[in-house]
Amino acid sequence: MLFNSVSFLLYFPVVTLFYFLLPHTHQWALLLAASCLFYMAFIPAYILILAFTIVIDYVAAILIANATGTARKTFLGTSILSNLGVLFVFKYFNFFNTNLAAAAEFLGWKYPIHALEIVLPIGLSFHTFQAMSYTIEVYRGRQQPENHFGIFALYVMFYPQLVAGPIERPQNLLPQFKEPHNFHPLEASAGLQRMLWGMFKKVVIADNLAVLVNRVYANPQEHVGFPLLLATLAFTFQVYCDFSGYSDIAIGSARVMGFRLRENFDRPYFSPSLGELWRRWHISLSSWFRDYLYIPLGGSRVSRPRRCLNLCVVFVVCGLWHGANWTYIVWGGLHGLYLATSVATARLRAELIGALGLPTYSASRTASIAHDALCTAVTFGFFAFSLVIFRANSLSDAMFILTHMSFSGGITYAGYWVGWKKALAVGFLAASLVAVSEVIRKNRPLRDALLEQPLFVRWPAYAAAAWLMMNYGATDEIPFIYFQF
Repeated sequence: MLFNSVSFLLYFPVVTLFYFLLPHTHQWALLLAASCLFYMAFIPAYILILAFTIVIDYVAAILIANATGTARKTFLGTSILSNLGVLFVFKYFNFFNTNLAAAAEFLGWKYPIHALEIVLPIGLSFHTFQAMSYTIEVYRGRQQPENHFGIFALYVMFYPQLVAGPIERPQNLLPQFKEPHNFHPLEASAGLQRMLWGMFKKVVIADNLAVLVNRVYANPQEHVGFPLLLATLAFTFQVYCDFSGYSDIAIGSARVMGFRLRENFDRPYFSPSLGELWRRWHISLSSWFRDYLYIPLGGSRVSRPRRCLNLCVVFVVCGLWHGANWTYIVWGGLHGLYLATSVATARLRAELIGALGLPTYSASRTASIAHDALCTAVTFGFFAFSLVIFRANSLSDAMFILTHMSFSGGITYAGYWVGWKKALAVGFLAASLVAVSEVIRKNRPLRDALLEQPLFVRWPAYAAAAWLMMNYGATDEIPFIYFQF
C-alpha cells in the first residue's frame, strides 16, 4: 500500500478514526493489526519473515537482560545473526552467488549453486536495522527489555515508518505506545500539513522529474551531452524529494495520532561539507551507522590512518545496505574515500589556509558568505556526481554518463522532448519552491516558519503548492525510490 495511493487515502483516516475511538488499553492492538494489514498489502506471505525476526529479538532481549558474562554476547550475537541472515538470504545471496559463479567461470571451475527465485521483501533493510537497534540498546544497558510482546511487535511494525523509515530507536518510540493519545486538533492539523507537504514533494517534483531520469538512465548510450547532465541534476532533486517526501508523510501521519518520529532530513543540500551533508541526509541511517558501526570500530578516538579506514569501511557497508549491486558499493566507497581524504589532509589544508592568510580575509561577512556559498556549491556538485553511480544500472553505464555529459549536444529521439518539457518545467519550478522554503525555515519546522511570514508570502506559497498538486501532480501510483532498499 503506497502512501501516494487512493487506498492509503482511505485506509489512513479509517484507522485513525478507530484509533481515537478506542480506549488507550486497546489502541496498540488496533495499530498492530493495521500495521500487519498494511504490510500484507504488498506480499502477504512475507509477514512471516517479520514474525520470525520479532520473536527472535523479543526473546533475545529478555535473555540478554537476565544473563551475565559471555552469555549476554551469545544472545546478542544470535539476534544479530538471525536478522542479518534473513537480510542476506533475501537481499544479498543472489548478488554474491552471481559474483562467485563469475569468478568460478573465469578460473574454469564448476559452480553448482543456482540463484534463488525470490522477491525482496519491501523495506527489509529498514525494519531489520530498527530491530537490531533494540537488542543492541538492551545489551548496552540503555533500554529495558519490553515484556509486552504486542508492544514490541508494534515497535518493529509501526506502519507509518515500517517500509522506509525513519529508523527509530527504542528509547523514543517504545514509551510512546504506552502513553494515552487523545485527539488534539492542533497536532492533527500540523500532521496533515506535513503529510501534504510530503505528498507535494513526491507527486509534483519527484514523479515529474522521473519522466526524464528514467528515460535517460534506462538507455544512457542513446543520449549525449546536455541530456545526461540534465537528467543527473533532475535525479539529484528527485531522490531528495522522493525520500524526504516519504519521511514527511510518515512523520505527519504519526503526528496526527499523537506520535513523534525523529526527523530524517535537515536541508542537506545547503551543507558546506560532505561530512555535514551526511549529518543532515537520512539522519536516522547515518546516525545508526555512527553509533553501531563507526564508534565500535574506534570512531575518531584512534590514529588518523585507522580513522580513515573506519570511514571507508562504514561507507562501503552503507553502500551495500542500499542495494546488492556494485554501483552502490562503489558509491559508498567513493564517499568513504572522500571523507577519509578530508581527514588525512586536514592539517595540511589548515596550514595552507594560514599561510595564504585566508582566516583574516574570511573575517569579513561578505567573504564568509562567499566562502560558504562556494563550499556548498562544491559539496552539492560532488554529491550530484556520486549519484550518477548510485542511479546507473551498471558501472559501465555510470562511466558512460560521467564521460559523456556536458552542456552541449542534443537528444537522439527529439520526438519525445516535447513530452518532457512540461514535466521538467513543473518539477524544477516546484523544486525551487522547496529550496526557498528550506531557506526560510532554517532549523525550524516549515509550518512554524511559514506562520511567521506575512500574508503576502504565506498565501501565494499555499496557492502555488495547491495549484501545482491539482494540475500537475502525477496521477500514477509510482513507488517510492527507497522501497527497494
